[in-house]
Amino acid sequence: MTQTQKLLIALGILAVTGIAADRFAPAGPAGTGDACRRFVADARRTCYSQLLSERLTRYGVADAVATLDALAAADRDVAEHAHEFAHGLGIEAYGKSTDIVKTFSACGDGFSSGCRHGVIQAYFESREQVTQPEVEALCQPFKSPGASRWVLFQCVHGMGHGLTMLYAHDLPRALTDCDLLSDGWDRESCYGGAFMESVINATAPHHPATQLAAHSHHHMAATTFKALEPADPLYPCSIMAERYLHACYQMQTSVMLNLNHGDLGDAAKSCERAPAQVRPVCFQSLGRDITSYTNRDPQKTATMCDKASEPYRPSCYFGAAKALVDWTATTDAAFAFCGIVGHEAGGPTCFQALGEEIATLLASLPEREEQCLRAQEPQAVTACRLGAGVPAER
Repeated sequence: MTQTQKLLIALGILAVTGIAADRFAPAGPAGTGDACRRFVADARRTCYSQLLSERLTRYGVADAVATLDALAAADRDVAEHAHEFAHGLGIEAYGKSTDIVKTFSACGDGFSSGCRHGVIQAYFESREQVTQPEVEALCQPFKSPGASRWVLFQCVHGMGHGLTMLYAHDLPRALTDCDLLSDGWDRESCYGGAFMESVINATAPHHPATQLAAHSHHHMAATTFKALEPADPLYPCSIMAERYLHACYQMQTSVMLNLNHGDLGDAAKSCERAPAQVRPVCFQSLGRDITSYTNRDPQKTATMCDKASEPYRPSCYFGAAKALVDWTATTDAAFAFCGIVGHEAGGPTCFQALGEEIATLLASLPEREEQCLRAQEPQAVTACRLGAGVPAER
């Protein structure tokens, strides 16, 4: 796996639930997938992209996503680029139907919710400008009473991606439009998408979203904003207003690892030079990126986080635990990881992060409680409940 591929996987970690491969009929596109495997590198990915586009056109979004899941299970090259393929499907799907709610449902949670993010990106790329009421209204359909915030997050996070593309990757201007959102949680989620899109555009020119932006019909002049500064591994966070720092440093190690060619130790040293109030956030970002280097193996992830210096090691655990949930939209790998980390080595911090993810996945307190009880050890259960917003006396 190349450094760019690792970064794309790390950047994509938000929410992934693949459709089971055994639901993919062998008589369907599997044979075509075999034909694609006769090619290599870009030619192979082009073949797969054409296959997925054909499935989307003939059978719809859900079938195309199921096909992608089956192909990823059969071909490691597809698995490494699955988030990119999913983005492409979402972008193309919006071109066939502008019903965002319906398309979101058909996209599912798979492959870092890339399909859903692509839908929102394509929405903004279809616009010449947007107003505050339009920005505020876009994700309202996902705020129904009793619903979890999982799908809502994909919408407002995707909004950050889309606004950044709309403004020709003028990151400060996109962040200003995120500020139009009245809800603080929505704003922070939008900020995160904007910073992520800025990194992707600067480091992954073959990503479908980058290509979409490059071929946009917008007449807006190219931005003068510089996405990366090789001499400053803390840039662009180093020039951002305080309200953007948390979201910026949640992405910053992906910038560092691009600049230093994947040197995790060097990235850790750079995090130690960040402003004191956001150093833990930077190490959370490092924990997320580590999971892509370990292919989300709980033991290997714990071993690599253990190398982080105190007092920031628990922050690495925190970021890794969240990433392990986000990758599958399930909690098994994160529970295994936090169990390995253990209470004395920072387990409560790990389980609190896991609890925060559970709170996003599940709307009801009883469901959150049931998940947190899996931690078993009393202090770990308490930490999970804290993160999940479950009263300790329940």
